[in-house]
Amino acid sequence: MKKLFSLIFLSLLLIPVLSSGEDLYEEQLNKGIRNSEPYAYVLIKQSKADTAHAKEILRKALRYSHDLPAVYFELSKASFSFSIDGIFESVDYMLQGISAYHRNFWWSFTIVGSLYMSVIISFIISVIIIIVIGLSSDLPLLSHDIKEVKTKVLLLLVLASALAGPIFLIGSLLFLLGLYLKKWDRIVIYLYLLFLLISPLVFKTISMFFNAPASHELKAVVQVNESKDNKYALSVLKNRNDNIARFSYALALKREGRYDEAADIYKKLILKNPDPKLYINLANCYVGLNDIERAKEYYRKSIEMKPLPSAYYNLSQVLRESLDFVKGEENFFAAQKLDHEAVSRFQAIFGKNPNRFVIDESMPVSTLWIYAQGKTRDVSTMGLSIIPSIGMSVIAIFLMVLFYVVNRRVKHRSYRCKRCGTILCNKCEKHILWGRMCIQCYRSLVKLDELDAKERVARLLTVYEYQKRRRDKIKFISFILPGLAQIYAGDVLYGLLFLWTFLFFLCIPVMNSIFLTETFSFSHLWLYWSSLVLMIAVYFLSNIITRRRLAKGWL
Repeated sequence: MKKLFSLIFLSLLLIPVLSSGEDLYEEQLNKGIRNSEPYAYVLIKQSKADTAHAKEILRKALRYSHDLPAVYFELSKASFSFSIDGIFESVDYMLQGISAYHRNFWWSFTIVGSLYMSVIISFIISVIIIIVIGLSSDLPLLSHDIKEVKTKVLLLLVLASALAGPIFLIGSLLFLLGLYLKKWDRIVIYLYLLFLLISPLVFKTISMFFNAPASHELKAVVQVNESKDNKYALSVLKNRNDNIARFSYALALKREGRYDEAADIYKKLILKNPDPKLYINLANCYVGLNDIERAKEYYRKSIEMKPLPSAYYNLSQVLRESLDFVKGEENFFAAQKLDHEAVSRFQAIFGKNPNRFVIDESMPVSTLWIYAQGKTRDVSTMGLSIIPSIGMSVIAIFLMVLFYVVNRRVKHRSYRCKRCGTILCNKCEKHILWGRMCIQCYRSLVKLDELDAKERVARLLTVYEYQKRRRDKIKFISFILPGLAQIYAGDVLYGLLFLWTFLFFLCIPVMNSIFLTETFSFSHLWLYWSSLVLMIAVYFLSNIITRRRLAKGWL
């Protein structure tokens, strides 16, 4: 597979050179291609082999693909040194690489996919862990309640929702355990039920991240609008009917010099939905046809609808070409006033070729995201649910309302003695004693006259042994995963915050290896190492807090 990609890179690099005597960079710009990513990746590999000239090679790669984050990240590594200048230069390139994400659809798509899946998977795993711990501590409480009050067996009917799929089994178990959580810890139950409520949207988004990269139309649209390639779009988008595909197809036609065909498509799109970008690109077609007057007319129409820097800049170019230098300067300064950086980018690629003389408007990354969402038709629940999307939301609402009602109606529930762990309820005791203690612990601590010295000492030793075993368990499981100790001790919400955060950072490297960019060997390495550092920080922070709380007797 690696050899295949390398051959593709080399062919994309060498074919244009062999077919023309022009410099590759100039020839690509004349085709409207400003991001030659395959060549940039080849240069990155070359820089790794030639470390002595790495920065020089990488700067060349940056010239060929200004919007590729990988180049900036490699420059960051190549520039780093243990000096003030080296550190600042490295950080600057790193920040520029992160900034380039909003200009590169596939890099932004894969990083959002990694983060999104990490959030969802880490949350579900965290809830499952809470249930596993809760079953050992709270299930006996439910069993005790059912023995004392037979009608409470009806609570088990909530498990029927598990027939809808594993995701609802988790919800129903959490429902039952949530009745024995502390007031604020019940937020965890509502949080999961809210997740169930929006699960149709969650699964649709997950399906988009897995299915969209396989869409030929999306690939073609992205390549054209990010100025990477035209020919693939000409072969894929020819007979597509949606507006974004037609817009992209027309853009590819124009860049390949087929101005009449591109102009016809833009006119049809304008009839459907007049847009200043369409007028700009239509005017650019007439520049290619050398019909300067019609080009001016459409640039002015675009400015009337919405002033864009490209419209003013292009109009200034054709006015100067018509020897109207005064108005040309006026429009040029108007473009600079709107976006000075954009004008600088326009001038950096200036040439007499129509693809460089005037600037095309393309779809922004935000529009490409919307297009990617539209390409997701088959929504998969990954086996977590067997019912339609609307049914998932209905069950979630039902469980949410039911939990609220049951939680308000069920006044008397079993509880454990805080000192010895004995299970009690209102039938076992006439009233709940101070500190939620059993009668034996209450007597040994408060009613000293009701116990002789031997009984009291024996009771205190029993409590001491129980508390020691409990603290030892808490210390042990705190080393396994952050948050487990808090969950086991009964601080479920507090523990979830640590556990979910840790698992989120743990999932990122895994998801990062799944959601790769267009090129297999380059990905978000900065995110990988950042997540590892933060994961270690959360681990040690959780252990420090756990030990401090144990020392103060709060756990």
